[in-house]
Amino acid sequence: MKVCGVDDAGRGSMIGPMVIAGISIEKKNINKLRKLGARDSKKLSPKKRDFLYKEILKVVDDYHVIRIPPKTIDKYVFKHNLNHLEAQKMADVITHLKSDISYVDSCDVNATRFGREISDLSNKSKVKSYHHADSRFVVVSAASIIAKVSRDRSIARLNKNYEFGSGYPSDKKSVNFVKKMVAAKKPLPSSVRKSWKPVQKILGLS
Repeated sequence: MKVCGVDDAGRGSMIGPMVIAGISIEKKNINKLRKLGARDSKKLSPKKRDFLYKEILKVVDDYHVIRIPPKTIDKYVFKHNLNHLEAQKMADVITHLKSDISYVDSCDVNATRFGREISDLSNKSKVKSYHHADSRFVVVSAASIIAKVSRDRSIARLNKNYEFGSGYPSDKKSVNFVKKMVAAKKPLPSSVRKSWKPVQKILGLS
């Protein structure tokens, strides 16, 4: 039986892509992920995540990563439909990985509803959706590491052109980067999510 784990990274960021990643592995091999020490990526140092990223790819049968650009995120946020976009992309990952059962980390307050939507979109009956799945299921922990490292690499590439830090609203460097661009009346780069409330506030739109 092939089991899949899916998670996102960068959903709350105001700069850069949101990344959806999934891994698939035979059920009998899941313990190998536990032995590696795979756990929620937020609880690991960047160095440990990088190490585990390489080790996870040696153990899993397949993996798939989707990067969602800010322009697409903005389109869905303005329609108040971000959860649907994430469900759609998670369904794409599951379809690509061809697993028998999938575990996903729910961004919807109603985890069951979120799982049902992904199941419908992927034509897969066995989609298990939970809050904090990245802490509860090692297959989702592994996916969270792949997603986080993939996003960090995207942010590192963007920082070569614009020094804005992590891209999160909690990062003063990121907020100040947007403020300086707006104050200088320069167009915001395509990497900035114009629909995000902190950005809207700086633009004087909220």
